[in-house]
Amino acid sequence: MARAWRPAERTLRSVREAGASLASQRQSHIYFAIYPRPESPMPNPKMPALFIGHGSPMNAIEDNAFTRGWRDTAARIPKPRAILCISAHWETRGVGVTGDASPPTIHDFYGFPQALFDVRYPAPGDPALAGEITQMIKSAKVHLDAGRGLDHGAWSVLKVMYPGAGVPVVQLSLDTTQPGQFHLQLGRELAPLRDAGVLILGSGNIVHNLREFSFRDPAPLDWAVRAEATVRARIEDRDHAALADWNSLGPDVLRGIGGPEHFVPLLYALAQRQPGEKIHFFNDTVVSAISMTSVQVG
Repeated sequence: MARAWRPAERTLRSVREAGASLASQRQSHIYFAIYPRPESPMPNPKMPALFIGHGSPMNAIEDNAFTRGWRDTAARIPKPRAILCISAHWETRGVGVTGDASPPTIHDFYGFPQALFDVRYPAPGDPALAGEITQMIKSAKVHLDAGRGLDHGAWSVLKVMYPGAGVPVVQLSLDTTQPGQFHLQLGRELAPLRDAGVLILGSGNIVHNLREFSFRDPAPLDWAVRAEATVRARIEDRDHAALADWNSLGPDVLRGIGGPEHFVPLLYALAQRQPGEKIHFFNDTVVSAISMTSVQVG
C-alpha cells in the first residue's frame, strides 16, 4: 500500500549539508557534477540499463539458474560508479529518492527462514547523486528521503550481482497512482545518468500473480506464458506506449500484472533505449504465475 512521503527528522541536518554542497554544482549538465567529464583521463563507461525479474527474496541466498544469470550479467557489463534502482517494493504518493549515506537493509517480508533475515547488504548510498536526481527530473517533484534504506527488491538482486557491496546504491520510489506514461517520461529524464557511469536498474516481474502461483508445481501456466509473450513482442517492437497502457494489452496481461508495482519498473529500463540500441533477454522463464525474464538495454 502506498505511503505518503515524509522526510526522516533524524537526518534533516545531513540533508541541509548535502543541499549546501550541491548548490554550487547545479548547472545545465548537472549529471557531470558528480563524476568526471568524458574528456577526463578516466572517462565513465556508458552503462546499459537493466530490468531484473527478481522473484523470491530467497534468491539472495540461493544458487540457481536465475542468480547465475544475474552474476553473468554483472560480469559482462562495465562496473558502474553507482546504481539507481527502481524497485517494486517502494511505493509512495509522490516520488522519493533515498539520501542516506549508509542505507540500512530493509527486510520487508515475512515467513522466510531466519538466514534471510540475517542478510545485510552494506552498500553505501550516494547523497550527492540523490540530490542531483531531485534537480534533473522536471516532470515531477522528487523528494529526498534521507532515512529510507534498501528494500529486498534492490538488495536481493544486488547482493548477487555485486556481492562486495562496494558500489553506491540509490533508490527511486514508485508513485503507482500515476499512469504508465508518467513513468516513461520520468525514466527518459534519467537517461543522462548512463553517460555518467550510473546503472539504471528496474527490479520487478513482467508477470507477477501470487494468488495463482503454485509453490508445489513450477510448470508455467498457459495464460502466464501468453502474457509474457505479449509483453515481449511489444518490447521487441519498441512499442513502449502500448506497454505504458498495460490495461489495453488484453486479459492475460491484466491477469499477470494484478497490481502495477512489479510491472512499472520495466518501463524505467525501456525508457533508456536510444535509437539503434539493442536489447537482450535473459533468464527467460515463467515459473507457475511469475515471469523471471530480465532485459538488458544497450
